[in-house]
Amino acid sequence: MSAAKSSGGSFAPLAQPVFAVLWAATVLGNTGSFMRDVASSWLMTDLSASPAAVAMVQAAGTLPIFLLAIPAGVLTDILDRRKFLIAVQFLLASVSLTLMVLAHTGMLSISSLIALTFVGGIGAALMGPTWQAIVPELVPRQDVKSAVALNSLGINIARSIGPAAGGLLLAAFGAGVTYGADVASYLVVIAALVWWPRAKNANDALAEGFFGAFRAGLRYTRASRPLHVVLVRAAIFFAFASAIWALLPLVARQLLGGDASFYGILLGAVGAGAIGGALVMPKLRERFDADGLLLGAAVITALVMGALALAPPKWLAIVILLFLGAAWITALTTLNGAAQSILPNWVRGRGLAVYLTVFNGAMTAGSIGWGAVGEAAGIQGTLLIGAAGLLVAGLIMHRLKLPAGDADMVPSNHWPEPLVAEPVAHDRGPVLILIEYHVEKHHRTAFLHALDELSQERRRDGAYGWGVTEDSADPQKLVEWFMVESWAEHLRQHKRVSNADADLQGRVLGYHTGPEKPVVRHFLTINRPGAA
Repeated sequence: MSAAKSSGGSFAPLAQPVFAVLWAATVLGNTGSFMRDVASSWLMTDLSASPAAVAMVQAAGTLPIFLLAIPAGVLTDILDRRKFLIAVQFLLASVSLTLMVLAHTGMLSISSLIALTFVGGIGAALMGPTWQAIVPELVPRQDVKSAVALNSLGINIARSIGPAAGGLLLAAFGAGVTYGADVASYLVVIAALVWWPRAKNANDALAEGFFGAFRAGLRYTRASRPLHVVLVRAAIFFAFASAIWALLPLVARQLLGGDASFYGILLGAVGAGAIGGALVMPKLRERFDADGLLLGAAVITALVMGALALAPPKWLAIVILLFLGAAWITALTTLNGAAQSILPNWVRGRGLAVYLTVFNGAMTAGSIGWGAVGEAAGIQGTLLIGAAGLLVAGLIMHRLKLPAGDADMVPSNHWPEPLVAEPVAHDRGPVLILIEYHVEKHHRTAFLHALDELSQERRRDGAYGWGVTEDSADPQKLVEWFMVESWAEHLRQHKRVSNADADLQGRVLGYHTGPEKPVVRHFLTINRPGAA
């Protein structure tokens, strides 16, 4: 049974008042952002007809997310998330306010438009991991996947309304009014965040500093094989699919002969298609697994790109982009849901930040690359090349299966505190941990396989070195060892073990024989005599 069914349906999270208010405010805020993006993209086509220049607007918006998402994820995990989001909303509002003034005075140039889009991308980079990380705070655990899907639905509701409204405002009143509407939307989001009655973060003696948290996030990412699969699948899909987003303004203007309002309608069709895709998603999940959904999204996106390359009539282009929206939300929710389901809460912001880094890195590199291809091969040729590449890549990547995401990542708190003769300073380290097992010869191979799986958990939760040795005098005596950078990090490691990891540790302990439990020893580094 799916989480949505067991908890009352796909819209069950909206029964939580805080989630409902923040969700509605976010929809309005994203609507304003899409209005701003339409104005910026269209103004760039007025300032320059070069495909590379137009693609730079897309790249300027996504490059900061590629560069800053991981630091933003660290801040998400160590700061008060509500106050952090409020500060970011003020930053984004100031960007749109500056664009409004420059557009109204006629002083907006190519360089200033790209620069301000870049600053707006910085705000998006800071905000993205935090918005996603707060979801488990707002809904029960069984509703998290439904809440993730609703967030994607909200974005695409905004995508269906914002571009069309932005195009109409741009055509009727100009860019200044369009940017002003975006400023007003941020004020609503700020009000909702101020209203949110979030409990203050409790003082934690083991709270992480920025650089320590940064290293811990990278260690987790490096050691998590399921996350690697999600990242590879996301990078390949979005690198090819970015062709349509980078060139869509030129498709609307040059291939289809449309104006600003028509471009907004095209983007609105994408959003409307995404809403339709979200509504039928529960039925699709009953018939297809995550890999089937992602393959279908790749095939449909490739067909849409190929169809647009043929310069269809305007009405047919609108219909075609409905299918693009459905495919796009299918890919987004499938990959985002896979990432959310495999991340424990202590590193959720950092893990999602890595995912967003890969996503936006693929979009940024793709936008720049497809813009360059467009200069050489033309818009139609570029769309056909992108469509063929996405289709082939989708079929190849289908063999690399996404993680099921059904492991229980809630902390188990079963690992006892280490024994100490006297208090140990938190910053003392590194720490060497030795665990001595007695394993009979006929269980040795199975034990080592289980211990290899456990090594991934050790590395994810804080170890930077790991190994296993045997006693030369007694080959049945095996010692697992791993290193942790500080005593505080090892104490955090105890708190990070999930229920799924505890089950794995139980499997390893099942191979241990003897009247006593495995002996665990902790060794602290000491300075040489005379060393500072």
